[in-house]
Amino acid sequence: VVAARPQLEEFLRYAKVELTPPLPADFQALKKTAEKTAKDAKDAKGQMGKFKIGEVTVRDAWLNILVTVEVITWFYMGEVIGRRHFVGYKV
Repeated sequence: VVAARPQLEEFLRYAKVELTPPLPADFQALKKTAEKTAKDAKDAKGQMGKFKIGEVTVRDAWLNILVTVEVITWFYMGEVIGRRHFVGYKV
């Protein structure tokens, strides 16, 4: 119990800040952020409608392929780390 005292005090210090309910000012800031995000999404959707598959350059296509391969690789690396084994699951 004595050894846990510093950790408990640190937890309580952070809990006072992080676990408090939101203030009314927080909701107004959230509303502004949501409106800005919705506006940006609308603008991006308008630009996406102009995209045509024939307008993709070879460089952009390779970049998209490399990004996709990287994302898939990190996903599988996470699976390997989570399983702690390269092949299949330990039974």
